[in-house]
Parts: sequence; C-alpha cells; structure tokens
Amino acid sequence: MQPRIPRPTGIAAIIVAMTLVTLAGLLLPAVWYEVLDRRDPGRIVLGLVCVAAVFTLYGRLLWLNLMRRTVPAHGIGLAAIAAVCWTLPALMGAQVGWGSALVVPVGLIAVVLPLRAAVLVTAAATVLTPAYGLVLGLPVLNVLYQLVGVPVGAFSGYVTVWLFHVVQELREARAELARSAVGEERLRFARDLHDVLGHSLQAVALRAEVAERFVERDRERVRGELVEIQRMARDSVRDVREIVRGYRATSLRSELQGMSAVLRAAGIRCDAPEVSPDLPAHAHEPLGWAAREAATNVLRHSGATWCLITVRSDDAHVRLEISNDGAGRRPAPAAGAAAGAGLAGLAERMAAVGGEFTAGPAGDGTFRLAAAVPRAVPRAVPRAKGEA
Repeated sequence: MQPRIPRPTGIAAIIVAMTLVTLAGLLLPAVWYEVLDRRDPGRIVLGLVCVAAVFTLYGRLLWLNLMRRTVPAHGIGLAAIAAVCWTLPALMGAQVGWGSALVVPVGLIAVVLPLRAAVLVTAAATVLTPAYGLVLGLPVLNVLYQLVGVPVGAFSGYVTVWLFHVVQELREARAELARSAVGEERLRFARDLHDVLGHSLQAVALRAEVAERFVERDRERVRGELVEIQRMARDSVRDVREIVRGYRATSLRSELQGMSAVLRAAGIRCDAPEVSPDLPAHAHEPLGWAAREAATNVLRHSGATWCLITVRSDDAHVRLEISNDGAGRRPAPAAGAAAGAGLAGLAERMAAVGGEFTAGPAGDGTFRLAAAVPRAVPRAVPRAKGEA
C-alpha cells in the first residue's frame, strides 16, 4: 500500500519540524545543563532567549525558502544565526555543550545563498569552524566531528530543499498533464464535430445556391435540390448525435485502451485489460460511457496514483469495474463545478439500457465505479423529455 502524499505545505511543515528537532538535539542539552547544574538565572535566561531566537529565525528562513520566497535579505538572517551560535560558546563555555552550536548554521548555507556563494562559504566554514573549536578548547574528537559535519550539513540542507522542489514540480507537471489530457479529448471531439458539420453544412450551402439559380427556370430541379437538402440535414443531425453519444464505431476495447493511455500520460499507473471479442454489441456503448466518465473523474477530481480496470462477463451481465486510490485525497472542486453531475448522468444512462451502476468510496481509501449491462438485448426505453 502506497503512503498518502501530503500537500506541499504539509511536506514543508514536516521538513521544518524535523529540522528543528535536530537543532534541539544540538542546543537543548546545553540549556538543560544550565538549568540543572549551574542554576544561574542570568545564564539560563540568556541561553533560552538565544536558543528561541535561533529556532524561530531558522524555521522561518527554511520555510520561506521551501516556499520559493528567497530574497537576498535572508543572508542577513543567516549571518545573525551564525553570530549567535558562534558567540554562545565563548560566553557560556564550549565545554558544557555549547560547542555544538557552531555547526547549527551550516544547514542553511546552501538553502539561503546562491549555489556558487554557498560553495565558497561552506569551504570557508569547513576550515574556520574546527579552528574556532580548537581556540575554544573543544576536544579533538569534537573538532573532527565539525570538520566532517560542516560540509555534510550544508549538503544535506541543499538536497532536502532540492528534493522538495523536485516533488512540487512533479506534482505540478502531473496536474498539467491531466489538464492537457482533458483538453486533448475536447480537441478530438471538436475535430470530429467540425469534420461532420463542416462538410455537411458546406454541401447544404452548395445545394441551396443551385436551388437559388434554378428557382425561376426549373422548379422541378429546385424541388429535387430541396429534397436533397432535407436529406443532408437529417444525416447531419444523426451524425452529430452519433458523435455526442459516442455511437461512431464505439468499442469497449478502444475506450479502455484510450483511457489507460491518457491516465499513463498523467502519471497514473493503469493498464488496459483484455476484452473478450464475444461481448454483445450493445454492451460496448454504455460501458464505454462508464470508462470515459471514470477517466474524467480520475484526472479532474482525484489525486490517484494507480487505476485498476477489470472486465468480467457471465451468463447474465457484462461487468466493468474501475478502481483508483484517489478517494482519500480528492481535491476541492473548481468554482462553479457541479460535483457528481457526471456520475448522476451516467447512472441515468445505465438505467435506460437496463443496466446497473454504483460509484463511491470503497472504505479503504479507494474509489470504485462499477457498471453492468445485460447480455440480452435490452428493450427500447423512451428517452427523457428534452433529450436529443
């Protein structure tokens, strides 16, 4: 089972919280020593104020840079943190735990500064931090730790922010792919509609021009042209209906292959199942509707990472089931969107052919859409009032 991926702000908050916990491991033991052993109120207040200031400024700078709000003034904040962390050991005593504060600022070097400047500052800090530790009288083992910890800490901070930005860009790219897939489907529909109506209306216009030329000279010719115009208009209406309802060479296999291709382009794992060639012809169209509606819902209304499609057939029904893991992270609908209108319309379509339809969360973080069509040819059902 794949873990749920929080939103970018949630991931950023987790990174900041974990970083502050790491800083607490470096600074709080020294504060604890001041409180329990030295018990000097002045030193305790000074230590708490400095640690709180470092925590607040460090967390603020890290959050702003994760959110891509980097400004040159952040370098001043990094300098302030470095000044506090390098002054505390000299004032409070490096031997009682405050020496660990020397490596606190390194995690922000590559986060706040441009890359070239960060490399130079990290190289300088790698030399100066251990040297300053020796001046303060730190043990050799601590100095060796600083010698290794400074470049590792700077690189770790850089990689953390870089990975966060990569994940955010991949999320945005996936959303853009989903929008592109929906837009491509709209363009395909528009092309089909244009091909049918453009040709038909052009032919009607030509026939009308011919009738206009012969209106005074050959009424029989005009009557024939008008009859032809009527026939072409009826054919055009039928063709448009076929496009809108998906009657034109509708194949469940083609619909599922197209659906899986679109979802894979959007970064969602999906494979088209094998469809038996002996499915009844009348089952392809309504199940194709269900596949198209499911694809639209997965792309536009969920944060799914996988989609599973199954097709089964028994003596009574042909069944299509489509599941995805997006039920637990469904984004808010766009302003003005009619939530659930597509599913409601699909339920009406399935009922019109004597089929069965269910859709909703399955209770385990998945969303399940199931449609079934009788194998027997359904009786004609009167269309709803106003349906084209």
